[in-house]
Amino acid sequence: MFYKLENDRFTAEINSTGAELHSFRKKADGTEYIWYGKPEIWYGQAPILFPVVGQVKNDTLSIDGRDYFMPKHGFARKKEFELKEKSGTKVVLSLKSSEETLRQYPYGFELLVGYELDGDKIKATHTVINKTEGEMYFSLGAHPGFNCEIGDTVRFEKPETLCTERISSDNLIVPEKFPLLDNECDITVTKEIFEPDALILSDIKSGSVTIISPGLKRKIKVTFGKIPFLGIWAKPGAPYVCIEPWFGVNDGREDYGDIRNKRGIQRLEKGGVFEFCWSAQPIE
Repeated sequence: MFYKLENDRFTAEINSTGAELHSFRKKADGTEYIWYGKPEIWYGQAPILFPVVGQVKNDTLSIDGRDYFMPKHGFARKKEFELKEKSGTKVVLSLKSSEETLRQYPYGFELLVGYELDGDKIKATHTVINKTEGEMYFSLGAHPGFNCEIGDTVRFEKPETLCTERISSDNLIVPEKFPLLDNECDITVTKEIFEPDALILSDIKSGSVTIISPGLKRKIKVTFGKIPFLGIWAKPGAPYVCIEPWFGVNDGREDYGDIRNKRGIQRLEKGGVFEFCWSAQPIE
């Protein structure tokens, strides 16, 4: 099911499958900012990554002495979310733990994903509530894809000196890091930059990036605040770029044992709540 949001300037559509942002469109001229999704290129548009981000080694999480199968980016992106709240400009969708999820991930939880049209921007809020008897470990990430063209620019809010991590053909992080920016702000979207897969960045000073598309005559600012990891990715040569704030990251090849030791893992006490927000705002 699709839920439509609307104000005087913009519309948005959200798919209940995966709580995925399907459209963010300017009413005046019909400009669409979200990648429309083509299965032959990339079937996704803005998947929610939970309870892991990226690939876990051998598709397996070890939790309290037991092994659990866990697919790349977790299971939430393919689950049907229930409607929790709806108004003309806001919707909140919910995914709760079930017998099915407990076979993969032995924690009781509720994952809320909310979208709100606020003036000329869309705001996404992701909330994890621990409903298990004890502590809970998880990762969470957003993966929105924005329409762009080869040659466009991703501009950081502040000058950055960054190396990127990369993943190999098995989607696990390799030990080497690769220089990317040296007190610079701009990354150019080229086919070649994503041929080794995503840029995986950490220690970022900026709280936002702006995608600048001269050919499309548009700019859109994506604000994510303070995050431990940022993925930037597209299928090589495809007409979109994903800006991905992550609270978690792919595994490497090292053995770390229990989920508690997983790099980037988040921890919640019983009854605890974790929340993060991102927003996208066209700049005229």
